Amino acid sequence: MKRLHVHVSVEDLSHSIGFYSALFASQPSVVKSDYAKWMLEDPRVNFAISTRGRAVGLDHLGIQVETGDELQEVYARLRQAGGSVIEQGQTTCCYATSEKSWIDDPAGIAWETFHTTGESTNYGDGSGENTARVAHEKQETQSACCTPQTAPAVSRACC
Repeated sequence: MKRLHVHVSVEDLSHSIGFYSALFASQPSVVKSDYAKWMLEDPRVNFAISTRGRAVGLDHLGIQVETGDELQEVYARLRQAGGSVIEQGQTTCCYATSEKSWIDDPAGIAWETFHTTGESTNYGDGSGENTARVAHEKQETQSACCTPQTAPAVSRACC
């Protein structure tokens, strides 16, 4: 069975743990000095926060699987979706060992697909995600000369 993964970069880990623990009515299953994770069943999501991201806000999305066969199924979907798939293979990330691949969606949001195989005592270096983001940025730069420029979006307060 697959599980949606959401990773959010936060400024204040302790404050954010309090907020999300109340929102999910659950304490995190993993807490480190720079990272926390909830493995929720309702909704079925692996929700992680960290102070290690680039900017505060959504860092990346993903699909976590429970078996190697499910991982191969999702990898096939990535290839069908198009774009540059970065096959990272076995790696250490987010205090876990996993096999994973990365792809950026058309909006530039990084998606990881992964099968966690164990725990780790270190966070990892983030090299696979960084490679996926750099590959996407290169594609945008190469095609930018032929793309009409749009006016910047106007920021509006919500509600």
